[in-house]
Amino acid sequence: MIELVTTDGIFALDGGEWEVTNNIWIVGDDREVLVFDAAHDHQAIVDAVNGRRVKAIVLTHGHNDHINAAVPLREAVDAPILLHDADRMLWDTVWPGDEPDGPVDPGATISAGGHEFGIVHTPGHSPGCCCFHDVAGGRVFTGDTLFCGGPGATGRSHSDEPTIVASIRGQLLSLSDETIVHTGHGDTTTIGAERPGVLARAEELGI
Repeated sequence: MIELVTTDGIFALDGGEWEVTNNIWIVGDDREVLVFDAAHDHQAIVDAVNGRRVKAIVLTHGHNDHINAAVPLREAVDAPILLHDADRMLWDTVWPGDEPDGPVDPGATISAGGHEFGIVHTPGHSPGCCCFHDVAGGRVFTGDTLFCGGPGATGRSHSDEPTIVASIRGQLLSLSDETIVHTGHGDTTTIGAERPGVLARAEELGI
């Protein structure tokens, strides 16, 4: 069972602000779920969870628009917040008086409701970006690492285009073309649809 919740709000970084619509993915069964990202409006997520046990609130990375509902969501559903340690500086700008409950640990797995995800570290959009690969389901949750249309944005603090392109090529393009890509913003895509553009950009960058 995979459910999409979208919320609207502001992405803020380096003194700029942009209006964005975020994807929040709820994955599990009718008893327990994982929540991928916690954007803008915790109540919309609580309503979608609808009383099920939340095993964890899994943050794909630390940008404000993916974590700004994390603490109130944790309070509402009593679930741990997980974030890669390399994005703690981003977390601390949003929640300076609070902490995540544990790390997103690359190479480990996380599971709920019959879904098991391998955790893959894909830095570039931010240092701690991670993707979550559901091998059995043939899908990957990429946050802002890979979108319908190519790699996530770089050019702002803590981001780097050669790094993200290398992450995608090395970690995500190893997946089959049929693998469904559920993104942090915008439409779902597939590895096959994004492969040519990523490889072309890698060649342009000489990586």
